[in-house]
Amino acid sequence: MKITTIGIDLAKNVLQVHGIDERGKTLVKKQLKREQVIPFFANLRPCLIGMEACGSAHYWARKLESLGHTAKLMAPQFVKPYVKTNKNDAADAEAICEAVGRPNMRFVPTKNGEQQAVLSVHRARQGFVKARTAQANQIRGLLAEYGIVIPQGIVHITKRLPEILEDGENDLPGSFRQLLQRLGDHLKELDRQVSELEVQIQVWHRESAASKKLAQIPGIGPITASALVASIGDAKSFANGRQLAAWLGLVPRQHSSGGKPTLLGISKRGDSYLRTLLIHGARAVIRVSERKLGHADSWLAQLMGRRNKNVAAVALANKNARTVWALLAHDRDYEAAYQASAR
Repeated sequence: MKITTIGIDLAKNVLQVHGIDERGKTLVKKQLKREQVIPFFANLRPCLIGMEACGSAHYWARKLESLGHTAKLMAPQFVKPYVKTNKNDAADAEAICEAVGRPNMRFVPTKNGEQQAVLSVHRARQGFVKARTAQANQIRGLLAEYGIVIPQGIVHITKRLPEILEDGENDLPGSFRQLLQRLGDHLKELDRQVSELEVQIQVWHRESAASKKLAQIPGIGPITASALVASIGDAKSFANGRQLAAWLGLVPRQHSSGGKPTLLGISKRGDSYLRTLLIHGARAVIRVSERKLGHADSWLAQLMGRRNKNVAAVALANKNARTVWALLAHDRDYEAAYQASAR
């Protein structure tokens, strides 16, 4: 019999494989070491292969697709309901094999090497930003123990720290001054790393037509645009803009029963990094638009008249996400005065 569907439970060294035929009969159930995976699948006829979207999943998906197979990735939470027994590698592989064949299963688009490289730069930058904020808070907290209070904001630390170190009348011990100098140098190094990675993202953004197209949307800059393009990939994998907004966790969470709909706050599903960038960009739009003369009659002004600024920011982020889908899926440029035709 011919193997038609295979589920792979990924791991660092040993991968579990579960294969079935078109009738659902189990034909293969075995463990493979990393060096055995490619030769094993190279000798198989093209089939459907399912994997959980976890570490190394996109790498294996690209490798298997190069051999002629169809590789599909699924979120782990969608696979878990299909595990019938206690959790182990064999049960997980069987559950993946069953889940990938479901007609209503939702799949994760496979990212290419360039997309993963851009997202790696974004993740590294995010890590440096968090470390920079933590370092600034540590310096501020240590100085507060000596009665020196610095306002919030990294710019105030970089401005005040040299003055504090040179002030001989603040009664700071010599060892503490040396420590402050060391921490200040570390803060400058973290800031330099963030700036260099932002330049690298800017270079990629200028070379990407899709990223430059998204940057025309108010509230979306080069960093947000490049992260969206690298994460979304093919926008046509989403049926409409609302699916993209739901994928980003920008739609209401439901708890409905008995025919009575109940909508709560946003679901916060998906990538928190992308959602944060979109909401912060929407806050910037709100802050700037309030000073414009034509703001009073806009959709955003009417929304802010009914809701507070935080709700308006999330609503604008949702709207921007739908606009992103429309531009990418239909290959169009952003038009500020665009009006959808009535149907």
